[in-house]
Amino acid sequence: MLRRFVPMRHSDLLAQIPLFEGLTDEDREALAKRMTERSFAKAATVFGKGDKGSSMYIVLSGAVQIFLPGDGDDAPPVILKDLRTGEYFGELSLFDDKPRSASVMALVDTVLLELTRDELGEHLGRSRTAALAILSDMAERLRETNALLSQRAAKDVVKEIEGNLTWGQRLADKVAALNGSWAFILFLVFLTGSWALMNQGLLGSPFDAYPFQFYNLFLAVLVALQGPLIVMSQNRQTLKDRAQAETDFRVNLKNEVNIENIIRELGAFRAETNKRLEVIERAQRNDRVRAEIAPKVPGGPHHGQ
Repeated sequence: MLRRFVPMRHSDLLAQIPLFEGLTDEDREALAKRMTERSFAKAATVFGKGDKGSSMYIVLSGAVQIFLPGDGDDAPPVILKDLRTGEYFGELSLFDDKPRSASVMALVDTVLLELTRDELGEHLGRSRTAALAILSDMAERLRETNALLSQRAAKDVVKEIEGNLTWGQRLADKVAALNGSWAFILFLVFLTGSWALMNQGLLGSPFDAYPFQFYNLFLAVLVALQGPLIVMSQNRQTLKDRAQAETDFRVNLKNEVNIENIIRELGAFRAETNKRLEVIERAQRNDRVRAEIAPKVPGGPHHGQ
């Protein structure tokens, strides 16, 4: 049975975005009316890294991919995240004039809702409660970012890999570690000397007389078994090194993106705070002026008393 797709109202999509959670239904409805639908074909670029940003987007239908372009022509892009219906991106551009920090491409035919900085600013200028709600959310996001930075981001992938080893893999690692130690060398020297003395006839009839064919066979079997075990351990060490390198790269990339976002958020928070404070101060001055003028106007609250 086919299910009919019922699109969400634009105001309902806004309600799912943390930045607008604190707004009243009336504020969200007013903002929703200011949003514009933008259609993008599959593989179309929504915007590129470094482009000037002045709007945020919500995925109404379809999917987009956020990525960092490669440094060279042959360098692959770094995929940051895939976003689908109801998810959003570019919200920091509502509060600053910084270039876009990443590129966005449509994975399929996609419809986005666009909210520009001018439209948001015009609405916030008319609604003091909306401005305070957005400021409160931005402050909360800064606290969460600080908490994220205080946590350990790296993972001990080597420890995770070692925790999932089989007994055979552990044996191979122990054999490889033993073969690369002075203990193994001293053991072979002691064993060879003891074997030679015992088969010189000094302690009785030799069981492996010179040229010690049985001992040579034992050493050949030992070397034949050691080789594959050591190679297996080396291959596993290569996998550990590769996993560690990939983890380090992801951690460094995450830190780079987080630091860039923190700087952007701090700048946006400062700018928006100053802007909102100016609006509030202006409104308070206007209220005081009206309060001073009101008694002097005929029909004012003290007229005729």
